[in-house]
Amino acid sequence: MHNDIFKLKSLPDRTEKPRNSGLTMVMDKGLTLHEAEDFIENNLPHVDIIKLGFGTGVVTPHLERKIKLYQDAGLPVYFGGTLFEAYVIRKQFEDYLRILDHFNISHAEVSDGSIEMPHDEKCRYISLLAKRATVFSEVGSKDAEKIIPPYEWIEQMETELQAGAWKVIAEARESGTVGIFRGTGEVRSGLVAEIIRKIPLEQIIWEAPQKTQQVWFIKLYGANVNLGNIAPNELIALETLRIGLRGDSFDFFL
Repeated sequence: MHNDIFKLKSLPDRTEKPRNSGLTMVMDKGLTLHEAEDFIENNLPHVDIIKLGFGTGVVTPHLERKIKLYQDAGLPVYFGGTLFEAYVIRKQFEDYLRILDHFNISHAEVSDGSIEMPHDEKCRYISLLAKRATVFSEVGSKDAEKIIPPYEWIEQMETELQAGAWKVIAEARESGTVGIFRGTGEVRSGLVAEIIRKIPLEQIIWEAPQKTQQVWFIKLYGANVNLGNIAPNELIALETLRIGLRGDSFDFFL
């Protein structure tokens, strides 16, 4: 940030990298190598983690080069939870571990948004992966019809953190229309309030791909709320939201 030139008063302090809170997780759904290079050049101070969305890693050209590009820039990369689930349901978990080793992947996501998995089994996978990687566990279903009650969200988040997850991710999909959001994209505010009462804010990454959702979280929980599933071309715009330099958040920090 060029505040030594602009000298604006009363901007909220942003945490500095490597961050524990104020994280921004960006979803790469198929950027080219050139686009990834441009993204890094333009956004590096503001991005903390790159997720190669769902199963895109399998069909991404030049995957090894792209992962190394991000890693060389100091950006941890991980495969979307859907890929983990695709290996687990085929009983190929050991193959999944070999993939992480092959690409020198330091972070991993454990989710059960697309498959049915007993919760103690999910926690076992978290514990196994936590021995070799920084683990994100995702809570919430990708099925819009499946409404999980607040107490269940809280129980799952608590036990998954105990099992070894570094952060828990609140499910929203890349569309922002399931999990913590209604089909319209509106925040299930009662659910979020219940979760916050029990789970420390810095331990949750809220998937919030839509601007209105980002605004909602920043207004309630400040500039340094953890946000995920951010589109690469929305990152600078999100950073202005975080510090009150966009109309939607202009008066949050005055």
